[in-house]
Amino acid sequence: MATLTVPPVPTSPQDDAIQLYRAFKGFGCDTAAVINILAHRDSTQRSLIQQEYRKLYSDDLLKRLSSELSGKLETAVLHWMHDPAGRDAIILKQALSGDFLNLEAATDVICSRTPSQIQIFKQVYYSMFRVYLEHDIERQASGDHKKLLLAYVSTSRYEGTEVDKEMAEKDAKALFKAGEKKIGTDEKTFIRIFSERSRAHLVAINSAYHNMYGNTLKKAVKSETSGKFELALLTILKCAENPAKHFAKVLHKAMKGLGTDDTTLIRVIVTRTEIDMQYIKAEYHKKYRKPLNDAVHSETSGHYRTFLLSLLGPNH
Repeated sequence: MATLTVPPVPTSPQDDAIQLYRAFKGFGCDTAAVINILAHRDSTQRSLIQQEYRKLYSDDLLKRLSSELSGKLETAVLHWMHDPAGRDAIILKQALSGDFLNLEAATDVICSRTPSQIQIFKQVYYSMFRVYLEHDIERQASGDHKKLLLAYVSTSRYEGTEVDKEMAEKDAKALFKAGEKKIGTDEKTFIRIFSERSRAHLVAINSAYHNMYGNTLKKAVKSETSGKFELALLTILKCAENPAKHFAKVLHKAMKGLGTDDTTLIRVIVTRTEIDMQYIKAEYHKKYRKPLNDAVHSETSGHYRTFLLSLLGPNH
């Protein structure tokens, strides 16, 4: 469920393009007007506005936004202007680049997406950057973490809800044998099962594991693995069970303590607004006894705050 509030009366992309052009004209930019338009347009509308802007002014709206805005607001708005696959591709490219290497962000994007989303952003990645996503993962990640990410982006998984219970029990046994039962860990088994099984199947493995060994698979992963490999396995598992709960936790972590991890804040809000933000807000409120909007309000300021809160929609 999205949180995006789109005007009740359909707007014309041409009108929006004209309004944006006016907001850029003259001395300084009317940032409030820009936010008021773009934060309330869905993916299709944003794409049409860009086409109209180019047609009317022979100018690239993204380049114009980049020159008119700055800092965190610029990052958030530019991410927002892309379609989901293009946005994921750009976030991944930045996360896997030498200067801004952020393997946590790359892991979160890859391991929280569905197989069909992964297929699409892999194609977009190649068409945008003329390099395969696998090549960049190969270059920047290492060890079991790298093996898991590579397996995860190149294996096609079933996306339906049917589950073979016997198979789930077999997988649970295999994971127990590969982890808690032995000294050391057989990482290969974890990589194979986590990269090949559907989300519904992983949930079934988890419940079989719990029934058979009295422990959760999550606890087993935590005790048997570490570092980025552990993070990737846990992200896959949590997103199989409840993606909204996973993202609520990621947002909370980005805002707790001193300072705010704005890169993560922007990434999660912008990428989930049109997917499941209502559920994320509900999970956030349930777990942290505070509306997500209030947390974001206290961690941000100015136009940047206005933009993020517009995407989040009203408190319910």
